[in-house]
Amino acid sequence: MNMQRMTIVTAVAAALALMPPAMAGKKSMEQELSEARIEGQIVATYALNRHLNPFEFDVEVDGNTVMLSGEVEESIDKDLAEQVALGVEGVKSVKNNIKVNEDYKPKTKKASKERDFGDAISDATTTASVKSMLLWNGNTDGMDINVDTMNGVVTLSGTVNNSAEKELAERLAENTDGVRDVENKLKVKAANATMGDKVAETADEAGEAVSDAWITTKVKSSLMYTRNVDGTDINVDTKNGVVTLAGTVESSAERDLAEEIAEGIRGVKDVKTEQLKIDRRETASR
Repeated sequence: MNMQRMTIVTAVAAALALMPPAMAGKKSMEQELSEARIEGQIVATYALNRHLNPFEFDVEVDGNTVMLSGEVEESIDKDLAEQVALGVEGVKSVKNNIKVNEDYKPKTKKASKERDFGDAISDATTTASVKSMLLWNGNTDGMDINVDTMNGVVTLSGTVNNSAEKELAERLAENTDGVRDVENKLKVKAANATMGDKVAETADEAGEAVSDAWITTKVKSSLMYTRNVDGTDINVDTKNGVVTLAGTVESSAERDLAEEIAEGIRGVKDVKTEQLKIDRRETASR
C-alpha cells in the first residue's frame, strides 16, 4: 500500500469514527455506520501494521462480529490478524476463516519508509501485540488486564492476583516491540494466592489441551513481538510440551530473555536452549 492510499484509508476510518450517531437517523442506519466504522478501522490498522499486509485479507462486519478471510503463508499472521481485529472498539467476536498455505506467495509488502511511518503511529498494533503477550503467558490473566496505547505509551489497567503478576505484566509490555513507555495502573486483588499457586493453577488448567503446534506458534509470535530478541533467527520446535530453541542470538542476555519468554507461554513444561548459539562475531563487533 502506498503512502497516499494509506493516508486515505486512515482518514476514512477516522471520519467514520467521529461521525455522530444522530446523523444516522434510523437505527438500521446507525448499524450500518457502526459496521462501516469498524471495517474502516480494521483495514486502516492492517495498513499500518509492520507485520501484516492489508492486501492479504478480506474484512466483513455483521453487527459486533467480524469475518476474516484470505490467505497467508504462516499461522502467526492469521493469529495476529484476529488479535488486531479484536482490539478494535465495538468488536465482540471474530470468525477467522483465513487459510494458512505454506506455498502461498505473499503480495509485495509496503516500502520501508511506509513501514517506519506505521511503526510510529500504529498504536492499535502495539495494543494487540501487548494483549497477545499477556493472553499467551501462563502467569498473567490477560482477560483481566486492559491495554491502551497512545503514541507508543501503553497503559495497563484492571486487576491482577498479586504484585508479582503486576510486575510481570509491566515487564512483558515493556519488552514488546513498539512500546516507548508503560503506565502500570493495575490494581492487586486481596491476597488470595501466591505466585506459585497461580502458576500451578494455570498449569493444571492448561493440561494436555494445549497442543504442541499452539505452543510453537505462540512462542514464535512472542519472540517476534519482543523488542530485545531477534525472533527471525530463532527456530522453535515443541514436543510433548518441551520447547527447543535453535539458531543464533547476539548475546547470552538475549538467549536468557528468549528462554524466559518461552517458559512463560501457557502449556510449556520445559525449554531447551542448547541449540541456541551466541554469534561471537556480532559480540566482538560491539
